[in-house]
Amino acid sequence: MSHDATSHDAHEGRTASHGGGRKRRGGPRKRRRGLKITLAVLLVLLIAAGGTAYWLYSRLDGNIKGVDINKALGEDRPEKLPTSGQNLLVLGSDSRAGAENKELGGGGSISGARSDTAMVVHIPEGRSRAVAISIPRDTLVTRPECTKADGTKVPSAERKMFNSVYSQVGPACVVKTVEKMSGVRIDHYLEINFAGFKGLVDAIGGVTVDVPQDIHDTATGLDVKAGPQKLDGTQSLAYVRTRHGIGDGSDLGRIGLQQQFMFALLSEVKKQDLLGSPTSAYKIANSATKSLTTDEGLASLTSLTDFARSMNGVDPSTMETIMLPVNYDKIDRNRVVAAQPQADTLWKAIRTDSAIPESAKKSPATGG
Repeated sequence: MSHDATSHDAHEGRTASHGGGRKRRGGPRKRRRGLKITLAVLLVLLIAAGGTAYWLYSRLDGNIKGVDINKALGEDRPEKLPTSGQNLLVLGSDSRAGAENKELGGGGSISGARSDTAMVVHIPEGRSRAVAISIPRDTLVTRPECTKADGTKVPSAERKMFNSVYSQVGPACVVKTVEKMSGVRIDHYLEINFAGFKGLVDAIGGVTVDVPQDIHDTATGLDVKAGPQKLDGTQSLAYVRTRHGIGDGSDLGRIGLQQQFMFALLSEVKKQDLLGSPTSAYKIANSATKSLTTDEGLASLTSLTDFARSMNGVDPSTMETIMLPVNYDKIDRNRVVAAQPQADTLWKAIRTDSAIPESAKKSPATGG
């Protein structure tokens, strides 16, 4: 992570805790957590819907970037699920650099991509439902020893902010970190570049969300009234980034908006007749694939489409989103740590492809 980006994060942390010391961004800062999974699962669903248009195969296929996660991680990994269930790590990467982001509070001077959203999506055997576990970006973790793409070894380190692993070491190390902290084998990796998000939302004609309260956020430029509102790409980007305009001003208050937007976006895609409109299908799929990076196992339109079709039974309205149970860190109240025994119970349920106990869904940092 660059010095500017680090300073920016630190500044946001101070801002979040300013004014009484209780408004922390220690929780999510998940600025697009729900949103990103949205993109990922959405991406999968929409490509499945337009997958019959193989005459566009070469163009769309060339958009997808692949990362050889298996080669990078080697054999020192958790066991695969004992069933046909699957686990995906969905990462949302974001750069605030560029003039386009000045209007959204980015300042235009911040360099380097960051993983502002991370979700472990568990699809149990049968693939008729799914659950997404959000990992707050400010969670303090032990980063395992990793190797960068250029072959440089990076030693293990404790008390590292989860968000920093991606920017400092790369996506393979994020997968390794998640596997070490959870004991869950990650079968596939999906990364959505947030820079392409605006175009995707605009390509489907906007997304209607039921805004819970009036939001006036000068930091992102978002100004919307409570009630059903159809948001375009720029507004949607601001909606999932807003923190000062909702709740107590902390990042924890943002997760509800992100989760809500995820379901709204997925539902919008489900409603669209992509097969009946090849032009629309191509426009959406082109926008989606251009912002996508996957593991080698999904890095082709054929593989991605096959995987998407296997998930056709997953109804967005039944998808459950859980935040990893966290407590505020005792040393730095702008950071969080995994809450025990809830976190261990949650990960065990995922490892064994079993039902998640209600007790494992409660996060002390959010009052349950």
